[in-house]
Amino acid sequence: MGLGLLNAQNVYSYGFDTAFSTSWTLTNQSASANATTIWVKAAYTASSTSENSIFSSGVGGVPVGQAGGSNSFALVNFSSTTGTGTISNWLITPVVNVKDGDVVSFYSRKGTDGTTDYPDRLELRYSTAATTVVPSTGSTAVGSFTNVGVIVNSALAAGFVYPKTWTLYSFTITGVGNTPVPVKFGFRYFVTNGGTTGANSDIIGIDTFSVDRSNLGVNDVQATKSLLSIYPNPTTDFLNIKTEKSIGNVSVFDISGKNVNVKSDGDKIDVRSLPAGTYLINIETKDGVSTEKFIKK
Repeated sequence: MGLGLLNAQNVYSYGFDTAFSTSWTLTNQSASANATTIWVKAAYTASSTSENSIFSSGVGGVPVGQAGGSNSFALVNFSSTTGTGTISNWLITPVVNVKDGDVVSFYSRKGTDGTTDYPDRLELRYSTAATTVVPSTGSTAVGSFTNVGVIVNSALAAGFVYPKTWTLYSFTITGVGNTPVPVKFGFRYFVTNGGTTGANSDIIGIDTFSVDRSNLGVNDVQATKSLLSIYPNPTTDFLNIKTEKSIGNVSVFDISGKNVNVKSDGDKIDVRSLPAGTYLINIETKDGVSTEKFIKK
C-alpha cells in the first residue's frame, strides 16, 4: 500500500513494473508538442558511460524505482515540446472507484543527479465527470480534470524544490460522498517556459501509485486524523497546522493550481489576504508531503 496504512483496504495500486495497459490514456498537449515524447515506463539498459547516472543509478547501473527494482517507474521529460513553450503532458489512469476519506498517494523525484536545476512541476488531478473529457485543445486545457489533488513544486521554484530522491506525496479525497464513485486520475507534467531551449523542465519519474481506504473505527479514524490536521476549517483569518512531525515547507495554491502568497509562522498560516474560496495547502514533513483542502470565508 502506498502509505502503509494500518487497517486499510487497497482500492487500487500500480507500481509501473510493466508497460501501460490500454486502459491508460497518454496525451501530449504541450505547445509545439513533440509527438514522440509521452509518458513511458523506464527502459534503461546497463552502460559503461555516464548516460545512465540518472535516477541515482550510477555509472553502468540501471535506475530503480521507489519500489519494484530496475526500471519500475514511469518518466517524462523536457523534450515534450520543441524549442521553448508550455509543457502539458498527461498520463491518465483507468477508472478507480473512490469515496470521501480515501487516501491517494504516489512517489516522485527528478531524474537528474546534476547540480543545475531546471525546475519541474507535476500536477495530480482527477475527473468525477460521468463521461471523462480528455484534454485535447492545447497546453492550457484540463478537460474534465478540474479537481486538483497534489501539485509538486507549484511555483516552479529552483534549488531542487522538486526533490532528487523518491518522495511521498498524498492527499485525501473529499467532496464525492460516502458511496464510491468512478473517477480517473491524471498526472500532468505542466511546465511553463519549458522545452529543449526553455529555462525550465528536465526529467521526472513517478512510482507506487496507490488508493487506500481506511477500515478503522470512528475513534481510530479520529486518532489517525489527529496526526496531521488543519483548523479551523473554514477560516476567516488564520489556519493552524496540527502535526506530531516537524513542519518543513508549506505552500498554498488556489483550486486552479496557482500558487498564492501567504505568511507563515511555524504552524500558523495567515490567510487574511486571500479572497474567499477553496484552497489547497501542501504540508511537508520528514514523512513526505500531504495536501489538505480548506475554505477561506
